[in-house]
Order: sequence, then C-alpha cells, then structure tokens
Amino acid sequence: MAETQLAAAPGAEEHPSLALVNSSHELRGGKRYDELGTPEAASAWLRERDLIAPEAALEDYCQGRLVGLRADLRALFTAHATGAVPPAAAVHAVNRALTRSPGALLLRFDPAAGFTRCTDHPVTQVVEHVMAVIADDAASLLAGDQASQLAPCEAESCERFFLRTHARRQWCSTRCGDRVRAARAYARKRAIHTA
Repeated sequence: MAETQLAAAPGAEEHPSLALVNSSHELRGGKRYDELGTPEAASAWLRERDLIAPEAALEDYCQGRLVGLRADLRALFTAHATGAVPPAAAVHAVNRALTRSPGALLLRFDPAAGFTRCTDHPVTQVVEHVMAVIADDAASLLAGDQASQLAPCEAESCERFFLRTHARRQWCSTRCGDRVRAARAYARKRAIHTA
C-alpha cells in the first residue's frame, strides 16, 4: 500500500462521516495528504463510497464546502473524545447540512418499471445531498449506541478516529500500533545503552 493510502480505520467503511474526518492526514516528514485536495479527487472519493452518481462531478465551491464540513465534524469528534464542549459553530454547520437537502423521496413513473420512489437532486444540489447524508451519519454516530466506541488514534502523529472494536484497542491501524511498539522498544533499548 502506498504511503498516502492508509487502510480504512475500523468503522470508516460503515460511517461516511468517519471516513470524511479521516480523509486528510499527515505523512512522514510533516507533509499533508488530502483525499479531497481537488474537486476531481473529492468527486472520486464520493464515487468510491457511492455517495454520488458516476457521472457527477464537484466544482471548486462544492469541494470547499465538503472540506469545511470535514473540519466541523473533526471538531465535534474531538470534543466528543475529550469530553469538551463542542464549538457551537460546528454543531450549527452540521444542523445546516442536515436541513439543506430535501429528505422526501419523489414519486417517478417509468413505463418499464412502473412507479418508483427516488431522490432527485439537480447538479446544483449534489453537494447538499452528500453533506446531508454525511451529517446525518455523524449525528447518528455521535448520539447513538456507538458513540462510546468513537475514539482518536493514540499513536503520537496520527490524527484519525476509529470505532473501538474492543476496549483495549488504542490505534486506528496495525501500522500505527507497530509504530508505537517500535518506538517503545527503541526507547527501552536506548535507555539500557545510556544507563
């Protein structure tokens, strides 16, 4: 796996809000990797998660709004994990995303398929729909049964969140766990040699 591509953290495949928060991370050497870095990259990220149609594409403005939602969700997840009061602006942004997209399924008739119900979002509303879906997932995660499982990775340089699969789990990936264990072993070895 390439340095920039990390395995999905536990829970990220089921929760698009968790995947969104984890879509930017620091690489070795202090550089940042952003899976939403361009409108094309953001569109591809959404397509991989079946959040937009294959032909849909985001513009700069829409990509910026998605990145803004990511920052707001990160603030909420961090507040949740630390027990801090969440920023009111972040709560407001999630609520705004929840209410911007129409939630009713529209009735359609196709001679071959008959009556069907579906969402209908014109191109200008694609990002509103996506943000509503992700915001709804975040609200359900933060206020639902899995809220107590949401945790930040405890590896020093990792910024990702994950759902604890058991109480002793501390890291979002094997890679982070291996790095922490290697650092501890190195520190012990160094302490022995300097003593």
